[in-house]
Amino acid sequence: MQHPFLHFLQEELNGLYSGREASVLMQLIFEEICGTPFRGITADKINHLSGLEIGKAEDIVRRLKRGEPIQYILGKTEFYGLSFRVTPDVLIPRPETEELVEWILAGDRQSGRSVLDIGTGSGCIAVTLAEKMRGAEVHAWDVSERALRVASENARLNGVAVRFSVRDIFQPVDGCPLFDVIVSNPPYVTESEKADMEVNVLGFEPHTALFVADDNALLFYERIADVALVLLREGGELYFEINREKGAEVSTLLRSKGFIRMELRKDISGNDRMVRAVRPE
Repeated sequence: MQHPFLHFLQEELNGLYSGREASVLMQLIFEEICGTPFRGITADKINHLSGLEIGKAEDIVRRLKRGEPIQYILGKTEFYGLSFRVTPDVLIPRPETEELVEWILAGDRQSGRSVLDIGTGSGCIAVTLAEKMRGAEVHAWDVSERALRVASENARLNGVAVRFSVRDIFQPVDGCPLFDVIVSNPPYVTESEKADMEVNVLGFEPHTALFVADDNALLFYERIADVALVLLREGGELYFEINREKGAEVSTLLRSKGFIRMELRKDISGNDRMVRAVRPE
């Protein structure tokens, strides 16, 4: 016979999520309350949960029912095989951004390259590149001090060195070093797209890291492109994650500023999601 609490969790979660999503969430909940990987949690352990453990699980379910993302509830997530702390001060890393990182790593044919991540948030891009690129010197900027505290903790958690700086990209960048690679996943969701977004995004993730005005949707791309013209070495690469509706516009913008060898790439879902361009030599 199924344990009553296991049945309770299934009933609560199946009402909110698909069967597969509910199964994954149950595993995460049990790992959290038991403090061990799910494959090591026995039926006997589930049958002997303490009142404190049951209460903790029930609280997680209550928060899920309010629409709060499981990553914020647990305070952690995984990105590119690495562990990251997340709080409502930073966006939850997305699989599409893993694809952007994969693209950068695929082009990393030299050791000791210098990299700048603009708008680092949780630090998922910068920390992963620092961990995976051979001898890279990685810098990361964000306008939010609170986000940078999370990113700095993630660098420590993963044992890598990243040079974090509080930086408003709309201010002058004189005196900054030159880079071989600049990457950014800036705000790109237009205000008019809010109506189509899920409550767990709208209600919990930081809007300043998500949204941009409809009448100036390429604001960050234009400014970061200008910064890249100053801070990229000749032949250096600029990578963007983009709004799936703006691939042609971002490519045209970069071309108009003199970048060459533009490449627009789709994500695993078939949407335009990434752009790479090269600063001319």
